[in-house]
Amino acid sequence: MTNDKQQTTIWQQTLNWLPDEQCQAQFQHLYEEILEGNRQLNLTRITTPEEFWEKHLWDSLRGVASQLQSVTTPQQIIDIGTGAGFPGLPVAIAFSHTQVTLLDSTRKKINFLADLIPRLGLKNVTTLVGRAEAIGQQPQHRQQYDIALVRAVGKASLCAKYALPLLKTGGLAILYRGNWTDGETDALLPVLEQLGGVIESVEQFTTPLSNSIRHCLYLRVCNELS
Repeated sequence: MTNDKQQTTIWQQTLNWLPDEQCQAQFQHLYEEILEGNRQLNLTRITTPEEFWEKHLWDSLRGVASQLQSVTTPQQIIDIGTGAGFPGLPVAIAFSHTQVTLLDSTRKKINFLADLIPRLGLKNVTTLVGRAEAIGQQPQHRQQYDIALVRAVGKASLCAKYALPLLKTGGLAILYRGNWTDGETDALLPVLEQLGGVIESVEQFTTPLSNSIRHCLYLRVCNELS
Protein backbone atom coordinates (compact mmCIF):
# COMPACT_ATOMS: atom_id res chain seq x y z
CA MET A 1 0.00 0.00 0.00
CA THR A 2 1.54 3.40 0.85
CA ASN A 3 5.03 3.06 2.32
CA ASP A 4 5.13 2.17 6.00
CA LYS A 5 6.74 5.41 7.15
CA GLN A 6 4.15 7.54 5.36
CA GLN A 7 1.31 5.41 6.72
CA THR A 8 2.66 5.67 10.27
CA THR A 9 2.90 9.45 10.02
CA ILE A 10 -0.64 9.79 8.65
CA TRP A 11 -2.20 7.41 11.17
CA GLN A 12 -0.52 9.28 14.00
CA GLN A 13 -1.26 12.80 12.77
CA THR A 14 -4.85 12.28 11.65
CA LEU A 15 -6.22 9.65 14.05
CA ASN A 16 -3.74 9.79 16.94
CA TRP A 17 -3.56 6.01 16.56
CA LEU A 18 -1.11 3.44 15.22
CA PRO A 19 -1.77 -0.13 14.06
CA ASP A 20 0.38 -2.79 15.71
CA GLU A 21 2.18 -5.44 13.65
CA GLN A 22 -0.73 -7.89 13.75
CA CYS A 23 -3.14 -5.20 12.66
CA GLN A 24 -0.89 -4.16 9.76
CA ALA A 25 -0.57 -7.78 8.65
CA GLN A 26 -4.34 -8.23 8.74
CA PHE A 27 -4.85 -5.04 6.71
CA GLN A 28 -2.43 -6.37 4.08
CA HIS A 29 -4.12 -9.78 4.09
CA LEU A 30 -7.51 -8.09 3.71
CA TYR A 31 -6.25 -6.16 0.69
CA GLU A 32 -4.96 -9.34 -0.97
CA GLU A 33 -8.22 -11.21 -0.28
CA ILE A 34 -10.33 -8.38 -1.70
CA LEU A 35 -8.24 -8.37 -4.89
CA GLU A 36 -8.71 -12.12 -5.20
CA GLY A 37 -12.43 -11.91 -4.47
CA ASN A 38 -12.84 -9.22 -7.12
CA ARG A 39 -12.16 -11.86 -9.77
CA GLN A 40 -15.47 -13.55 -9.03
CA LEU A 41 -17.50 -10.77 -7.41
CA ASN A 42 -17.80 -7.06 -8.07
CA LEU A 43 -16.59 -6.11 -4.59
CA THR A 44 -14.89 -2.77 -5.19
CA ARG A 45 -13.52 -0.52 -7.91
CA ILE A 46 -10.79 0.60 -5.51
CA THR A 47 -7.88 -1.75 -6.17
CA THR A 48 -4.61 0.22 -6.22
CA PRO A 49 -2.68 -0.02 -2.94
CA GLU A 50 -2.78 3.72 -2.20
CA GLU A 51 -6.49 4.06 -2.97
CA PHE A 52 -7.33 0.98 -0.92
CA TRP A 53 -5.38 2.28 2.05
CA GLU A 54 -6.97 5.74 1.92
CA LYS A 55 -10.53 5.02 0.78
CA HIS A 56 -11.13 1.73 2.55
CA LEU A 57 -8.79 1.50 5.55
CA TRP A 58 -8.15 5.08 6.60
CA ASP A 59 -11.66 6.29 5.72
CA SER A 60 -13.26 3.41 7.65
CA LEU A 61 -11.30 4.19 10.80
CA ARG A 62 -11.60 7.98 10.50
CA GLY A 63 -15.29 7.66 11.24
CA VAL A 64 -14.90 5.73 14.51
CA ALA A 65 -11.50 6.65 15.92
CA SER A 66 -12.66 9.24 18.45
CA GLN A 67 -15.48 6.98 19.62
CA LEU A 68 -13.52 3.78 20.10
CA GLN A 69 -9.95 4.63 21.08
CA SER A 70 -10.63 5.14 24.77
CA VAL A 71 -13.40 2.53 25.07
CA THR A 72 -12.44 -0.66 26.88
CA THR A 73 -15.87 -2.24 27.38
CA PRO A 74 -17.16 -4.45 24.55
CA GLN A 75 -19.14 -2.51 21.95
CA GLN A 76 -21.77 -4.12 19.75
CA ILE A 77 -21.41 -2.64 16.26
CA ILE A 78 -23.45 -3.31 13.12
CA ASP A 79 -22.21 -2.35 9.64
CA ILE A 80 -25.31 -1.81 7.48
CA GLY A 81 -24.86 -2.52 3.77
CA THR A 82 -21.31 -3.70 4.36
CA GLY A 83 -20.67 -4.78 0.75
CA ALA A 84 -17.06 -5.93 0.67
CA GLY A 85 -16.77 -5.46 4.45
CA PHE A 86 -16.21 -1.73 4.79
CA PRO A 87 -16.10 -0.04 7.21
CA GLY A 88 -16.83 -3.04 9.44
CA LEU A 89 -13.76 -5.22 8.82
CA PRO A 90 -11.13 -2.48 9.36
CA VAL A 91 -12.98 -1.47 12.54
CA ALA A 92 -12.99 -5.07 13.78
CA ILE A 93 -9.28 -5.44 12.99
CA ALA A 94 -8.27 -2.18 14.66
CA PHE A 95 -10.52 -2.46 17.72
CA SER A 96 -10.51 -6.04 18.93
CA HIS A 97 -12.72 -5.22 21.94
CA THR A 98 -15.66 -4.59 19.57
CA GLN A 99 -18.14 -7.17 18.31
CA VAL A 100 -18.95 -6.38 14.70
CA THR A 101 -21.91 -7.68 12.69
CA LEU A 102 -21.65 -7.30 8.91
CA LEU A 103 -25.10 -6.90 7.38
CA ASP A 104 -25.86 -7.02 3.67
CA SER A 105 -28.81 -8.10 1.55
CA THR A 106 -26.59 -9.71 -1.10
CA ARG A 107 -25.97 -13.32 -0.11
CA LYS A 108 -22.94 -13.76 -2.39
CA LYS A 109 -21.11 -10.92 -0.64
CA ILE A 110 -22.01 -12.22 2.81
CA ASN A 111 -20.86 -15.72 1.82
CA PHE A 112 -17.54 -14.24 0.68
CA LEU A 113 -17.15 -12.39 3.98
CA ALA A 114 -18.12 -15.44 6.05
CA ASP A 115 -15.32 -17.40 4.33
CA LEU A 116 -12.87 -14.50 4.68
CA ILE A 117 -13.33 -13.80 8.41
CA PRO A 118 -11.60 -16.97 9.69
CA ARG A 119 -8.79 -16.55 7.15
CA LEU A 120 -8.13 -13.12 8.64
CA GLY A 121 -8.05 -14.68 12.11
CA LEU A 122 -10.95 -12.54 13.35
CA LYS A 123 -12.96 -13.84 16.31
CA ASN A 124 -15.07 -10.70 16.80
CA VAL A 125 -17.03 -10.62 13.52
CA THR A 126 -20.29 -12.26 12.48
CA THR A 127 -22.30 -11.96 9.26
CA LEU A 128 -25.98 -11.45 8.62
CA VAL A 129 -27.97 -11.63 5.36
CA GLY A 130 -31.02 -9.42 5.15
CA ARG A 131 -32.46 -5.97 4.60
CA ALA A 132 -31.89 -3.46 7.36
CA GLU A 133 -35.53 -2.40 7.55
CA ALA A 134 -36.56 -6.02 8.21
CA ILE A 135 -33.67 -6.84 10.56
CA GLY A 136 -34.53 -3.75 12.61
CA GLN A 137 -37.96 -5.26 13.41
CA GLN A 138 -36.54 -8.54 14.72
CA PRO A 139 -36.35 -8.73 18.55
CA GLN A 140 -32.85 -10.21 18.53
CA HIS A 141 -31.54 -7.17 16.63
CA ARG A 142 -33.88 -4.26 17.40
CA GLN A 143 -32.29 -1.82 19.88
CA GLN A 144 -29.38 -4.23 20.47
CA TYR A 145 -26.38 -2.28 19.15
CA ASP A 146 -24.18 0.49 20.54
CA ILE A 147 -23.00 1.76 17.16
CA ALA A 148 -24.36 1.45 13.61
CA LEU A 149 -22.08 2.22 10.65
CA VAL A 150 -23.60 3.19 7.30
CA ARG A 151 -21.45 3.98 4.26
CA ALA A 152 -22.58 4.53 0.66
CA VAL A 153 -26.07 3.15 1.16
CA GLY A 154 -28.37 6.03 0.11
CA LYS A 155 -29.85 9.30 1.31
CA ALA A 156 -29.10 10.21 4.91
CA SER A 157 -32.78 10.04 5.85
CA LEU A 158 -32.91 6.47 4.54
CA CYS A 159 -29.70 5.57 6.39
CA ALA A 160 -31.22 6.95 9.61
CA LYS A 161 -34.36 4.84 9.11
CA TYR A 162 -32.18 1.76 8.70
CA ALA A 163 -29.81 2.47 11.58
CA LEU A 164 -31.71 3.99 14.47
CA PRO A 165 -34.14 1.11 15.14
CA LEU A 166 -31.12 -1.17 15.62
CA LEU A 167 -29.57 1.06 18.30
CA LYS A 168 -29.96 1.05 22.05
CA THR A 169 -31.09 4.27 23.72
CA GLY A 170 -27.92 6.36 23.76
CA GLY A 171 -26.55 4.47 20.76
CA LEU A 172 -24.73 6.18 17.90
CA ALA A 173 -25.24 5.96 14.14
CA ILE A 174 -22.23 7.02 12.08
CA LEU A 175 -23.08 7.98 8.50
CA TYR A 176 -20.12 8.19 6.12
CA ARG A 177 -20.82 10.82 3.45
CA GLY A 178 -19.02 12.67 0.69
CA ASN A 179 -20.47 16.16 0.46
CA TRP A 180 -22.96 17.47 3.01
CA THR A 181 -25.19 20.53 2.83
CA ASP A 182 -27.50 22.52 5.08
CA GLY A 183 -30.38 21.42 2.86
CA GLU A 184 -29.59 17.78 3.64
CA THR A 185 -29.58 18.61 7.34
CA ASP A 186 -33.02 20.23 7.01
CA ALA A 187 -34.37 17.13 5.22
CA LEU A 188 -32.95 14.81 7.87
CA LEU A 189 -34.30 16.57 10.98
CA PRO A 190 -37.98 15.53 10.65
CA VAL A 191 -36.95 11.90 10.18
CA LEU A 192 -34.77 12.01 13.28
CA GLU A 193 -37.59 13.55 15.30
CA GLN A 194 -39.82 10.66 14.27
CA LEU A 195 -37.13 8.11 15.19
CA GLY A 196 -36.13 9.66 18.51
CA GLY A 197 -32.69 10.78 17.34
CA VAL A 198 -30.66 13.96 17.08
CA ILE A 199 -27.65 15.12 15.08
CA GLU A 200 -24.86 15.11 17.65
CA SER A 201 -22.24 16.46 15.26
CA VAL A 202 -21.20 16.75 11.62
CA GLU A 203 -17.48 16.45 10.98
CA GLN A 204 -15.85 17.61 7.76
CA PHE A 205 -12.37 16.34 6.96
CA THR A 206 -9.94 16.00 4.08
CA THR A 207 -8.54 12.64 3.00
CA PRO A 208 -4.76 12.46 3.45
CA LEU A 209 -3.62 11.38 -0.04
CA SER A 210 -6.17 12.67 -2.55
CA ASN A 211 -7.31 15.69 -0.49
CA SER A 212 -10.98 14.87 -1.02
CA ILE A 213 -13.64 16.43 1.20
CA ARG A 214 -15.56 13.92 3.32
CA HIS A 215 -18.11 14.16 6.11
CA CYS A 216 -19.23 11.97 8.97
CA LEU A 217 -22.62 12.47 10.62
CA TYR A 218 -23.05 11.32 14.20
CA LEU A 219 -26.68 10.63 15.12
CA ARG A 220 -27.54 9.85 18.74
CA VAL A 221 -30.65 7.92 19.82
CA CYS A 222 -32.24 9.84 22.67
CA ASN A 223 -35.63 8.20 23.05
CA GLU A 224 -36.56 4.54 23.04
CA LEU A 225 -38.59 3.51 20.00
CA SER A 226 -42.04 2.05 20.55
